[in-house]
Amino acid sequence: MEGNQTQIKFVLLGIMDNPCAQTPLFVLFLLIYIATLVGNFSIITLVRVSPSLHTPMYFFLTHFAFIDICYSTVISPRMLADLLAEDKTISFTACMMQFLSFTFFGSAECHLLAMMAYDRHVAICHPLLYVTIISSRVCWQLIASSYLFAFLSAIIYTWCTFGGFFCGPNRIDHFFCDIIPMLKLVCSDTHSSEMVIFAFITINAVCASVIILLSYISIIRTILRMCSAQSRARAFHTCASHLTAVVLFFGTAFFMYLQPPSSHGNLDKVASIFYSVVTPMLNPFIYSLRNKEVKGALVSCGRRFFNCWQHRRVLSSRK
Repeated sequence: MEGNQTQIKFVLLGIMDNPCAQTPLFVLFLLIYIATLVGNFSIITLVRVSPSLHTPMYFFLTHFAFIDICYSTVISPRMLADLLAEDKTISFTACMMQFLSFTFFGSAECHLLAMMAYDRHVAICHPLLYVTIISSRVCWQLIASSYLFAFLSAIIYTWCTFGGFFCGPNRIDHFFCDIIPMLKLVCSDTHSSEMVIFAFITINAVCASVIILLSYISIIRTILRMCSAQSRARAFHTCASHLTAVVLFFGTAFFMYLQPPSSHGNLDKVASIFYSVVTPMLNPFIYSLRNKEVKGALVSCGRRFFNCWQHRRVLSSRK
């Protein structure tokens, strides 16, 4: 990479050119971002303060919520600022750091969804050995490996994307520094970089998908062998939230990154908005509205808070 590359500035063209739509979009995405932060922080706090949720499943869920917070924060604040700003330039370093962070948290979420599928597989298929197999030490090892693989992948993606020579157009036809629009601005030959990026995205996505698929095949086989309809319904219900999150994340990611370069078009921005902005907001609702344990813990915390408030009110009235 040439030394003067860091002096380059890019211009983010944003979501759309219509000035009349900028303010309504700003309000919409601001509300989505606030809901993302509130929802995911609530999940983390609820799991921490509720002893009934101190299990491996919810340990993974807190990290999932943390990644969603970071994942959204990498994109949303800059996007919101650009919706109202006239100057939408971003420095080479800032663009590269946004790209590195985005790919890191995106890869980590991909691996974490696979770990959560394995956790559900052990819980349903080997319930008597669950505590032994998914111990606290194993949980931390799985989380650490997810972050490690994600970091290595992000370094490779970033080097392949920003390791080329930028000498021509500097207008990024997107609302953040993503792989596809960035590679279009590279003056040098990007064929080998594209192949490496495509290979690593495929390896990450396919490996995670295979783990998820094999886990759910084993889960379904175990569920179908259950004698009680109530047990089958309970087992299916414990997987519903995770399966919904998997479909949302991998569906849009596959559409965006595992299609030929010639197929990319206007729908790319819509898909990017969905998986980088909307999905992190939806995940807390998916896990809370479809999970009886989370709803039970939420009600219990609400009651404890109300009782504590009532107790303090009585004490203050006596004074």
